[in-house]
Amino acid sequence: MVREAVPAGIGRLTGRLSTIGDGPPPEALSNPLREKIIRTPTPCLKRAAVTTAPFGPICAPMTHDNNGKVTALIMAGKRSGVLDPLAERAGVAQKCVVPVGGMPMIERVVMNVAASPRIGEIRVVAHEADEIAAIPSIAKLQAEGRLVFKPGAFNLVDSVFAGAEGADYPLLITTADNCLWLPEDFTEFADKSIASKAGAAAALAHKEDVRAADPQGQSRFYEFSDGGYSNCNAYWIGPPQALAAAEIMRGGGQFVKFPRRIAKAFGVINLIRFFLGWGTKEKLFAQVSRRFGFSMVPIEMSHGHCAIDVDNERTFQVTEKLLAKRLAAA
Repeated sequence: MVREAVPAGIGRLTGRLSTIGDGPPPEALSNPLREKIIRTPTPCLKRAAVTTAPFGPICAPMTHDNNGKVTALIMAGKRSGVLDPLAERAGVAQKCVVPVGGMPMIERVVMNVAASPRIGEIRVVAHEADEIAAIPSIAKLQAEGRLVFKPGAFNLVDSVFAGAEGADYPLLITTADNCLWLPEDFTEFADKSIASKAGAAAALAHKEDVRAADPQGQSRFYEFSDGGYSNCNAYWIGPPQALAAAEIMRGGGQFVKFPRRIAKAFGVINLIRFFLGWGTKEKLFAQVSRRFGFSMVPIEMSHGHCAIDVDNERTFQVTEKLLAKRLAAA
């Protein structure tokens, strides 16, 4: 599916947020695992050091333990009790192992992530890891100690928290069906996120680029004064405190389809701004940043295909066609 742009945060992650400047509400921290992750000490412990995007970085973008590398979280969960139609057609237990271009989609994403010079440890968050671990190239990375599996939770938000537990920061989070991202795309997103010195970031693709890649695809976009954009299902978390941004999507996300969720996640004023197209994407992200107390920025990707994932039969066919073109040109 070609995805709508998310103003900030993690994928389709949303919770009710407090008034501007108050940060996440108490219920957003009610889970002990989330408290442990969000409150993990980092080199910039004092809240006074936390600023928003226009004013400076939240803290140093790298921890000392990851040797300048980024930890990748690949979300490869499945819906409980539901067999995806693509998986059923392919005769596999979960969508992430459906072959795309002759290779299981999770394998393709893992190998492209691994080939990026910015990525260190790879964490695959899955409900059924055995089927994934049986793929030889993934088994090799696991044996080398570069890839580990983390159990998925009952929803995407808590799966992100579970996958991030004990990880070295920063984190690059993506999904197992982002098959059109090549190593250079992951490197581009990491480099731009590092350069932004942001607490959290979301990858976006411009409307014209998305339509150029798939003219028959997405019809609705997030419209800002500087153009329309689509979400690319790739996210950046700088320090552990910024993982609180995941709570934005607990209510379901998909803000283009369900605009009322914007008021719940970002406040009524930002809902009005969204409907009226007031300001650039950077301005809206800056407004949202004030709700959290750390900077959240949009990262515009160079290619529209970054906003296309494998969600159904149509996008499966589109992905195979675009993937063949990308690989031929690489």
